[in-house]
Amino acid sequence: MRRFLLIFFLFFLIIGSSAGVWYLSYLTTRAPGKGDVVLLIPKGAGVRLIGKLLAANGLLKDDIRYLALIYLSGARTQLKAGEYSIPKGLTPPEVIDLLVQGKTLRHYVTVPEGLTAEQIASVFAKDGWVEQGRFLALVADASFIRQFEIKASHLEGYLFPETYVLVRNETSEETIIRSMVGRFQQVWQDLEIPAHTKLNRHELLTLASVVEKEAAVAAERPLIARVFYNRLAKKMRLQSDPTVSYGVRDFNGRLTKADLRRSTPYNTYVIPALPPGPICNPGRASLEAVLHPVDSDALYFVSKNDGTHVFSNNLADHNRAVQLYQR
Repeated sequence: MRRFLLIFFLFFLIIGSSAGVWYLSYLTTRAPGKGDVVLLIPKGAGVRLIGKLLAANGLLKDDIRYLALIYLSGARTQLKAGEYSIPKGLTPPEVIDLLVQGKTLRHYVTVPEGLTAEQIASVFAKDGWVEQGRFLALVADASFIRQFEIKASHLEGYLFPETYVLVRNETSEETIIRSMVGRFQQVWQDLEIPAHTKLNRHELLTLASVVEKEAAVAAERPLIARVFYNRLAKKMRLQSDPTVSYGVRDFNGRLTKADLRRSTPYNTYVIPALPPGPICNPGRASLEAVLHPVDSDALYFVSKNDGTHVFSNNLADHNRAVQLYQR
């Protein structure tokens, strides 16, 4: 009996030792290869699916030792979904630790000043952050807009142009729009609003959007804003080409004489006022320009075809500038 127990003990000692060595080799063996693997762990993925994804990308072996590692380390309920950049050459515990810490990839998406809501939707849809149709439906959804306490029928103008940090599995049309509108509201609160202004926020934003589209040189923004203020004060039409093009369905990049005569809510060659809403999403500089325009009697400006403009106080001087630079 003693001999039997000794043999039995030695047998299990050998088995246990072999298993321990086998498990230890798993913990200390680094995945072959160099570089990083970008891996998306979907929401709701279980331990087994995560193991298969890691194994399929050559980051560790998916066998019983993987499950042992997960359960013995207490990581079973701590693995986080998301997009990861995982270097090859890590040990299995190091790979699992990345998923427990949730060190997901951060993507930086820049929205330039002056884009329309449709163009912004295209920027985000390009890399799969949004479904373009849903994005555009939300920015025109009355109940969604009311959540921001904005009195407008569309969020055009309120989508602040900036660089946004996005994370896979944590980003949707709603979250992006909320971030953009929230950023606009923060910027607006930081601006110094003149007490004497006769325009409300929506009208100021509308004017800023026109300035954004007309100005190619930053220094001219306050002067372009003043021109529009002067024209509004004299009840003159703004006659801004960008407003006209915004009101043309499927605009192809060239305005025609028929476009300038067509009656639309945005054709400032026809309506003697501001358009009903912004024609793009302006940046901070254009917002500041309409809040603090320079002093000038200018009523006209014409492009010199180099990004700058000639400003005139009367029609005769303006016509001469048009003749010189445009004809």
